[in-house]
Amino acid sequence: MNGERSQQLFAEAQKLLVGGVSSPVRAFGAVGGTPLFIARGSGAKLYDVDGRELIDYLGSWGPLILGHAHPRIVAALKKASEQGTSYGAPSEHELELARLICKAMPSLELLRFVNSGTEATMSALRLARAYTRRPKIIKFAGGYHGHADLLLVQAGSGLMTLGLPGSAGVPQETVKETLVAPYNDAKAVRRLFEEFSDTIAAVIVEPVAGNMGVVPPTSDFLQDLRRLTQKYGALLIFDEVITGFRVAYSGAQQLYGIKPDLTCLGKIIGGGLPVGAYGGRAEIMRLVAPLGPVYQAGTLSGNPLAMAAGVATLTELARPGTYEHLERLSGQLAQGLSAAAREAEVPLQIKRVGSMLTPFFTAEPVTDYASAQRADPKRYARFFWGLLEHGVYPPPSQFEAWFVSLAHTDKEITQTLVAAREVLRTAP
Repeated sequence: MNGERSQQLFAEAQKLLVGGVSSPVRAFGAVGGTPLFIARGSGAKLYDVDGRELIDYLGSWGPLILGHAHPRIVAALKKASEQGTSYGAPSEHELELARLICKAMPSLELLRFVNSGTEATMSALRLARAYTRRPKIIKFAGGYHGHADLLLVQAGSGLMTLGLPGSAGVPQETVKETLVAPYNDAKAVRRLFEEFSDTIAAVIVEPVAGNMGVVPPTSDFLQDLRRLTQKYGALLIFDEVITGFRVAYSGAQQLYGIKPDLTCLGKIIGGGLPVGAYGGRAEIMRLVAPLGPVYQAGTLSGNPLAMAAGVATLTELARPGTYEHLERLSGQLAQGLSAAAREAEVPLQIKRVGSMLTPFFTAEPVTDYASAQRADPKRYARFFWGLLEHGVYPPPSQFEAWFVSLAHTDKEITQTLVAAREVLRTAP
């Protein structure tokens, strides 16, 4: 499947870039083989350096909800770049994007732009510790919130196991204040609060898990987290880096009717450029420098190109019927994949919220990290390569989200389902 030019470039890249890539999953380690090098993107399609056309469900891992090279994004970037690529000073672009975000998400009374989701979550947790004057945080097994040391934590076997480093180079001292609970298990969180009540600063959660594959919250899970954090005086932090402006215009907090204390954003708000943001209640955010003692800064934060692309993206998403259209297309894809698997007698669980979904190759329900891990990555790898051969590009890992964009049409969905039926039938 790998074209000659992609193989040649990957061989050269391994001599200069660590593993030949700039982010680990791109190396195709989870599915085998060597990665495709991309020449360009347009609409719902990617084109690799060997000239192949691919229907794209990666979407740059989520930001490209409008598709590749959307005309209004391109125009906004062209205009902004002609005015300068970076100022290191405030600009009207920042104000315009902040106004759109805060209007969409009323829980954000004040916000701060940063350059990545990792910066956003790291800064929000520092702020939570300063505000509550408590050291510990609770995260969930399988929840990825960026690569800050305190968040690279594995879950232990017990529900109240203290964190163990999940990466070489992370000292035990760094993660000793990080507690881990199973996702969708509010009882485990309650037990952690009962044990460590006066030392827990915050609970950070992906309201829809997206980094163990897509796993929706159970009916009362998020509401229970809100009640527990309020009861014990801790902050609730929603990591909406993936879900923000993806599952609804106002994010998962709109979809599930929860008002978090702090929210972390990224991906879509930059329109495909590097960006992040964190925000929340004004009384908490006023602790951030220059108003307060919590230091956080960034040379390229509020970059005018990213701000302009973000404004153009959110303006497009605010048009009537946008999310209804995404819901219809995504539902069509999910239902079609389920039907194809039934026809082929292949065990498959489709988990979807809005325009993000994951097909898990397992017969068991998927509700948390442990059950997600029981899916069959080898079967997914065969499915992945089969789809590529038919011109469809899904994520190169069983445990990632597929993303549908507004550039996808019924034609692309139909082509994808025809390919999926053939692959599941011939290489289950």
